[in-house]
Amino acid sequence: MNFEMQKANMLAENINGFIKYVQKSHDHKNLLRFNPDKVYQIKLFIEEFKFQILADELLRINKYDWDGKYTHYLVDRFNEGIAVIDEFVKNNYDDLFLFTARLYTLKNLSQSLNRKVT
Repeated sequence: MNFEMQKANMLAENINGFIKYVQKSHDHKNLLRFNPDKVYQIKLFIEEFKFQILADELLRINKYDWDGKYTHYLVDRFNEGIAVIDEFVKNNYDDLFLFTARLYTLKNLSQSLNRKVT
């Protein structure tokens, strides 16, 4: 299996994990850990930038063969959304600091798939 395919699949799996983590955090409404309104805002960002569709598409196109052009397009779309969420978490760090580790992982995985500019 192509190394780039593996990185794309790993990114898609981590996006799915992030979506589930936000959903679980929103559903449980644990006031000691998170401000529910701010978690709901992250959930809205995820829906606005269609992270679930991006993750599903990354898994679908990289299941059997590497499609670099479409993968880079999807990763660029994901980077737009993750930048907004990252900025929101930084601005509300006291309430959302537990999301920083997941965001760090997602940003580094997506950067590893960025096109090499020569």
